[in-house]
Amino acid sequence: MTRVLLIGGSGQLGTAIAKRWNDCKIVAPPRADLELGSYEQLRAALERACPEVLVNAAAFHDVDCCEEQPERAFEINAVAVGKAAALARERNVVFVTISTDYVFDGAATLPYSEDDAPHPLSVYGASKLAGEYLTQHLGERAFVVRTCGLYGAAAPGNRRRSFIERILTHEAQAGPLRVVADVIASPTFAGDLADALRRLIETDSYGLYHAVNVGAVSWYEFACEAVRQAGAELTIEPIAAADWHARAARPRFSALENARLGCLGIAMPSWRAGITGYLR
Repeated sequence: MTRVLLIGGSGQLGTAIAKRWNDCKIVAPPRADLELGSYEQLRAALERACPEVLVNAAAFHDVDCCEEQPERAFEINAVAVGKAAALARERNVVFVTISTDYVFDGAATLPYSEDDAPHPLSVYGASKLAGEYLTQHLGERAFVVRTCGLYGAAAPGNRRRSFIERILTHEAQAGPLRVVADVIASPTFAGDLADALRRLIETDSYGLYHAVNVGAVSWYEFACEAVRQAGAELTIEPIAAADWHARAARPRFSALENARLGCLGIAMPSWRAGITGYLR
């Protein structure tokens, strides 16, 4: 693999890919020139770049806004992803698209594997699941990779801040920071995901994968560990998800198991090590 076309290059995962895949030529046009929802822009970008791999790291990922704009959610997270998979197949290009733990309903008590049946609770989760199905139907040399609670450093100018950044920039004089304690996930450092994707692409073992930092943890516990590792002086107060009053339903338990990655000999660090890598 020497040439990669990247959709969503200014986001947290896209930034990590551009930084870590330094043995590749990464072509990552700005959003004005390459937006996931624009079929013509993508076709033109593929013709110009002639990549071996097309990576989609973009999405309509505002979970609550998806509830208010379901048509847009499905247009971007499903229809556009399917079209990208089909374009990649036409050119014999490997296609990689990122999906989410929100395809599950949270009724499990152990981390979900790739063999567990999805059952999304929200428009966002349903639209991402539809994107998975379209990729598997329309794509050929395609990887669908579910991750969870992604965080990392975004490109300059991208106003989307990571969860840890929001925690560590909380003003102490504003009072205790309130973080949900009864939602369990597998928060994942974008740098670790980028490294795993690089190794996965080299296998040619196409299909559906989970790729997360290992371990199930509540967001409250995760925030406390981030504060501890950063040596910050912040008071964190645990709250229930019901006190958050989010518009979209979210799974209470959405930790993932990297079962199929493990079968390929690709290991992900623990969630604590992910925090360490991010802070470093």
